[in-house]
Amino acid sequence: MKALGIVCGAPVAVMCSSSSVRNHRFRVSFCSSSPSSGSKTGEQVGIAAPKPEYKPGMFDDLFLNLFRNKLVQEVGWDSKKPGYNGLIEVANRLMVKGTTNTDTVKAAVRILRSLFPPYLLELYKMLIAPIGGGKIAAMMVARVTALTCQWLMGPCKVNSVDLPDGTSCNTGVYVERCKYLEESKCVGICTNTCKFPTQTFFKDHMGVPLLMEPNFSDYSCQFKFGVLPPPDDTILKEPCLEACPNASQRRMVARNIDLTACPNT
Repeated sequence: MKALGIVCGAPVAVMCSSSSVRNHRFRVSFCSSSPSSGSKTGEQVGIAAPKPEYKPGMFDDLFLNLFRNKLVQEVGWDSKKPGYNGLIEVANRLMVKGTTNTDTVKAAVRILRSLFPPYLLELYKMLIAPIGGGKIAAMMVARVTALTCQWLMGPCKVNSVDLPDGTSCNTGVYVERCKYLEESKCVGICTNTCKFPTQTFFKDHMGVPLLMEPNFSDYSCQFKFGVLPPPDDTILKEPCLEACPNASQRRMVARNIDLTACPNT
């Protein structure tokens, strides 16, 4: 949700503080022709170090309310809980509403599209995405995502990832501990309302391929803009989290059911 992600990647707005802009200047020279050792792992970006505390910005409530309102319009229901806790309840209802996981993903993509003015996405896909083999567009969305989506995901930073052409480029976003995943506690909500919709949204509506790699052990997530997702994503085989509320309900109803996969995936 980072599509909802949006997305997740997640909803990409353009408002940011001046201090954040100074720390994330856009430079085409961030691309390197020599392959890197791979995308930054948790150790490389300092996940072992004390986790920085995210300080809410002046626009965070605006972003949250805008996103939640679009989500409520799609679901047709709202939680009585305020703020982020209410947002998570509405996201859970989105999962329940969908007849299939495909329905949920399509609904999440519609929500992401509704966050943008008409024709803006088409113009970006037509005019910006083709420049420089797609690297410039990928770097741009990586920086905007890191600047504007911390209210949804928590602290994150732009990092370098390997691209399919053998070069490495600062088109990645590393989320140190995804708030959306941690609060929802559900693999299915992560994949069907965030990962898959966000990947689809950026590729189909902005012309930027994206692979998202959530880590269900430490709740981190690696965005790789400019990289296509694999045809058979192994994340679909991920087991439920121990804290998953949906899995807990299933265990109470039928303890002999095989719970290897999340009931929502």
